[in-house]
Amino acid sequence: MRIGTLNLDTPFILAPLAGYSDLAFRLLCREYGASLCFSEMISCHGLHFRQQSTLDMLKTVTAERPVAMQLFGAEPEIMGEAAAMLSEHSIDLIDINMGCPAKKVIKKRAGCALMKEPALAAKIIRAVVKNSAVPVTVKFRSGWNHQTVTACDFARMAEENGAAAITVHARTWSDGFSGTADWRIISQVKQAVSIPVIGNGDITSHADGLRMLAETGCDGVMIGRGALGAPWIFSAEAPENPSLAYRIKALNRHLTLIAKHQPDTPPSQIKNHAGRYFKGVPGGAEIRRQIFSLTSFAAVREVISSFLQVLP
Repeated sequence: MRIGTLNLDTPFILAPLAGYSDLAFRLLCREYGASLCFSEMISCHGLHFRQQSTLDMLKTVTAERPVAMQLFGAEPEIMGEAAAMLSEHSIDLIDINMGCPAKKVIKKRAGCALMKEPALAAKIIRAVVKNSAVPVTVKFRSGWNHQTVTACDFARMAEENGAAAITVHARTWSDGFSGTADWRIISQVKQAVSIPVIGNGDITSHADGLRMLAETGCDGVMIGRGALGAPWIFSAEAPENPSLAYRIKALNRHLTLIAKHQPDTPPSQIKNHAGRYFKGVPGGAEIRRQIFSLTSFAAVREVISSFLQVLP
């Protein structure tokens, strides 16, 4: 798949996940075969005011490239300024979030709220494209609710205003993350535009991703929640339901990457990641209990290392 000047080796992409898609997790997913990983959504105001917590989210390394940074906001001028700032970093793509359903984002007219204001959304896309040195993409939903499914019109608007590709989460704002994604919307959007279309929604296995590609004709597949605790979802060679040993080894690699690149990650965030590796797995409940009883990163690493020593 080609997005502007960016060539991707495979159609499998890691979604922007608030609180999860940090540098260590992106690197891990790249190692398992993701062709491109998106950062957590980054506030344009955080960049404008040079907030350290926002600037920390821009950390990247050569090994993870290509990498995409996702912006959110509702003021075209500030979004343009933020795009210019991002362009000074070693990144390969800027994505605009027009799909987040979170109330705190919607209240600021950002995220999925922009699907109700396509004229404003168009101004934002133009401002970001004008100030960006890399291709710009837009991520949005099927529509605001099931009475206003506007994905095709919104996609055409994004293309007309300079988007190099689009990602469609096949749920409406009113769906949140519940119910079943309607992949038919992705097919319709693919027919409506000439730029690459990335499908998103209800990918829980590598096979699901291949099925979405076949059923919708989309150019790429973006995986979000399905990758949490399962970075091997990007690999065609990985088992669909890995053994406990496989999961422990994957988590150990994740912890190694955290130690190398983000040693100051809060223990709560590390435990949230770690616990997901063992959800719904025989013997996993006890491991999760042990992990969540710990109070430091060092303790989590020590427990996982002890499991490694007794693996066959």
